[in-house]
Amino acid sequence: MSAIIDTFIAPPCHDSIDILYQDAHLLLINKPSGLLSLSGKNPLNLDSVHHRLVAQFPGCTLVHRLDFGTSGIMVIARNKSINAALCQQFSQRAVSKGYSALLCGHVVDDEGIIDAAIASDPALFPRMSICPINGKPARSRYRVVERFSRETECGALLAVTRVTLLPETGRTHQLRIHSQQLGHPILGCDLYGGCLLPGTEQTPRLMLHASELDFVHPVSGARMNIRHPSPF
Repeated sequence: MSAIIDTFIAPPCHDSIDILYQDAHLLLINKPSGLLSLSGKNPLNLDSVHHRLVAQFPGCTLVHRLDFGTSGIMVIARNKSINAALCQQFSQRAVSKGYSALLCGHVVDDEGIIDAAIASDPALFPRMSICPINGKPARSRYRVVERFSRETECGALLAVTRVTLLPETGRTHQLRIHSQQLGHPILGCDLYGGCLLPGTEQTPRLMLHASELDFVHPVSGARMNIRHPSPF
């Protein structure tokens, strides 16, 4: 088996974390694009959501993560018991998540389902792969919001589709690799073809934003329906 070598060094992130909601049990935040969810093993990758928040909220822990380039809603537990309760909701798929994304090209169908198992391979790290034999089941739904064209820096027109992505499972890089499988990678996605078309290489970030999160508050039992609009 190939050893995993992570040479990625995150550039400095000067954007702040917005706290959307807080109580004695949990936090809901808007993570900026370009910030790690959790600090890496390399000391140069110390800055992260957890590193910043634990200084202000000692004992807080991540319930889930967003990719480095993805922005949007995250829920943070303020103690271990809340973390366990929220993790149970995630593992039982009782949490509903929605993402806003810009895909390369014009998606033909107004909605659809991508059902493709995802596997990790140390030889491909950090990329994942579609593998029906060794992969874990992964399923995503998509809905087209609008199709349009945007002008690139070189003056060419780039076809783009704004979609809502609804993951039914939570595999690593699921939405990114499923969008590639659809034939329309997420604009700005360096790992799965979103920077290959002419005019896409200058995209300032991964155009993926966690815009919706629905779950049950583990203490009050209240239904939490959190929304945060896409910045792009």
